[in-house]
Order: sequence, then structure tokens, then C-alpha cells
Amino acid sequence: MTDDRLIVALDVPNALEALKLTDQIGDAVSFYKIGLGMLTGGGLALANELKQEHGKRIFLDMKLFDIGQTVENAVRGLAQFDLDLLTVHGDPHVVRAAKEGAAGKDLKILAVTILTSLDRADLDASMIQTGEVADLVVERAARAFEAGADGIIASPNEAARIRALPEAEGRLIVTPGVRPAGSADDDQKRIATPANAVAAGADHIVVGRPVWRSESPRDAALSIQRELASPQAQRPNRG
Repeated sequence: MTDDRLIVALDVPNALEALKLTDQIGDAVSFYKIGLGMLTGGGLALANELKQEHGKRIFLDMKLFDIGQTVENAVRGLAQFDLDLLTVHGDPHVVRAAKEGAAGKDLKILAVTILTSLDRADLDASMIQTGEVADLVVERAARAFEAGADGIIASPNEAARIRALPEAEGRLIVTPGVRPAGSADDDQKRIATPANAVAAGADHIVVGRPVWRSESPRDAALSIQRELASPQAQRPNRG
């Protein structure tokens, strides 16, 4: 069976390109991420088609942030699509509202800690409190878990510390910023290989450009799957 610890990000211009990509990849991937960039390109219809007609699992990466009632209403609407994962910002009031919106559905709410494309200089420019990035990520993760998050988004660099939190028991850790050896970093700043990310505590890894920019996306995905099957990446899949 396909290892669903690998989530491939469909960060292509529109749903038609995404369907072409998933056809190329075939059964090598069972879990896909659809983000904001796809929203105006048919993203929700794509999510529904991949889920209902192709049996894929879907991670909707919306990173919702607003007042509680607005977040609750938005999540309630999205939960009708029978998707698997949805991201919101990790502020406790946002997480609590999202959980209310998802009540009665299987949709899991993932809280974003600090984007993997950001480092301390970026946080300084945004006037975020001082401190090591990893410390802030772990603190935000703990608060999100306390607010009821089903899981969190964090870089591979923080996964081990988050996994060690008592509040993390039974919760998901999903790590973007994963790059197979030899891949370009692109705009990611806190990265690791697939095997290292899983060994550190990640339940799912998100990989985008190293797959869809490859000459053979299917071969690229299979290569990552082989790495996930290696002794260096043996952790139970909690997804």
C-alpha cells in the first residue's frame, strides 16, 4: 500500500494542471495538499474530485485567521467537503473556533506555528517577540494543543521537541520544509530530508516542488517513498 506519510503539495497554477500531475504520479501518492494558491483555480472542486472519484486523502492548507465566529463559519462550510486535514493559525482563539466549526465531522484541525519559510530576522521584521525560533514554535504548539488542535504544522527542526510534549500524545505533527537530498531549498529555511523529518517525530511530510518540478514526478515520489521505508524513517504512521 502507498505510504500516506508523504503528502504532495499541488502548488501548480490550476486544477487542470493538478489533475494532469496526479495522473502522472498515479498510485505512488495517496495524499495531496491543496493550498491558497489553488483556491481561485478550482481548488475546492479539485479536492472533491480527488477525494470522491480517486480515493485520495486531502489536506486543505488555508491557514485561516480571523475573529472566532468567522473562522467557525468558514470551517463549518469546508467540513462539508469530507476532507481530511485543514490548517488554521495557531492562536488559541482561532483553534477553538475551528474545532467548533468541525464538530461532528472527521476533519482534523492543524495549527500553524511559525512558517518554515521564516527565520529570526523575518520575525524581527514582523515585531514578533524575541527568542529562539524553535522555542517559540514549541510554545505555540503547546498552546494550540491545549486549545484542542488535532495536530500542528512545524518544521522538521522542531518536530522532536514537539513530539516530546505531554500534550502531543495522540496528536499529529505535519512538516513542510522537507527536501530530499540534493534538492534546492527554494524559499524554505528550516528544512530536513524525509527520513530525518519522520525520525524526528513527524507523522506526515509535505513535499511540493521536488516532486512536481521533476522530469518524472512519479519517480520522484517513489524515491521519497523508498526513503520513508528505510530503517532511518521507521516510525508508526499516526495519520
